[in-house]
Amino acid sequence: MALDMQEWCSGQCLAALRWAARTSPPLCDDGGPTRLGSAHSVAVLTRPREFLRAINQFATTLTEMFLSNSDFELQLWNNYFHLAVAFLTQDSLQLENFSPAKRNTILAKYGDMRATIGAAIRDMWYSLGQRKIEFIPGMVGPILEMTLVPELELRKSTIPIFFDMMLCEHRLTGSFSRFEDEILRRLDSEVEGGRGDEQYMQLFKSILLSCCQSHPELAKPGEDFVRLVSELLERLLDYRAVMNDENKTYSMSCTVNLLNFYKEIDRQAMYIRYLYKLKDLHISYENYTEGAYTLLLHARLLMWSEESNAAPVPGPHGLHLHTQRQLKEALYNQIIEYFDQGKVSVATCPYRPCSL
Repeated sequence: MALDMQEWCSGQCLAALRWAARTSPPLCDDGGPTRLGSAHSVAVLTRPREFLRAINQFATTLTEMFLSNSDFELQLWNNYFHLAVAFLTQDSLQLENFSPAKRNTILAKYGDMRATIGAAIRDMWYSLGQRKIEFIPGMVGPILEMTLVPELELRKSTIPIFFDMMLCEHRLTGSFSRFEDEILRRLDSEVEGGRGDEQYMQLFKSILLSCCQSHPELAKPGEDFVRLVSELLERLLDYRAVMNDENKTYSMSCTVNLLNFYKEIDRQAMYIRYLYKLKDLHISYENYTEGAYTLLLHARLLMWSEESNAAPVPGPHGLHLHTQRQLKEALYNQIIEYFDQGKVSVATCPYRPCSL
């Protein structure tokens, strides 16, 4: 019987996901709903309203039938969280993209459904009790995506989930390193993709600092973590602001700030990622010599061995070069080519580190 119910819930979850993808209304070029006007904009939101009721039914079934130790179903809970976050972050619910008139009409008729589902996700998370650790670090990314939605009350309501994740992992392992690694990694891609702002950075800092200060065991490590994330967010927002800037100096300065930051906190994969962004910037301005020196920083991290490459490598070098020896050799060949294009004699060139 339990297996039949599990299969039914899984089927309902998958069907709901497909339905959401199929029925989400498209947006027009100016960020508003379809050209059919305000009446249509409100009409299409009746489907998300129905979908919200279905998600809430799914949540009720989970808490009543699949929460106790003997009946707990990790995959069903995982499906719920991913489904709910996908619903919350869909384009048709992002009211800030609508004109003021359409936004007011929708709010008057339906309210902000993001706040409703956000509160439900928060409550479902807290109901997990000791099972929370099974969702760390897997749920860090989806929760981060939800908290980055630019709605103030939603952010205030859901950012504390991060502290709960930290506390949960720390009590079981003595640290929250898995949580920290995942949030640093995901923040980079989320902010580069256009999410996050100054308000988010300040809220994240104030809320988590307040939470950490109320728990002596997390006061110091928590404050260090919040400072780390705040510094990263500041650099990421600066970098995003100048990504398409024609001012070469600003672009390179922000890129160097980020790669140095990742080097200082020993996140080699992210450090290498920004080395290649810096290299691409140099090459785009035909600074081939500096591009060579930048690649040299990566080459020097590699051994002349058959060990596999620990960090993914952007660009063509990473496709078929599986060992450190293969990659190091390919990098030196590329470095020589750049020196040649930069009119530098490889025989006489001092292989100095790039001045960062």
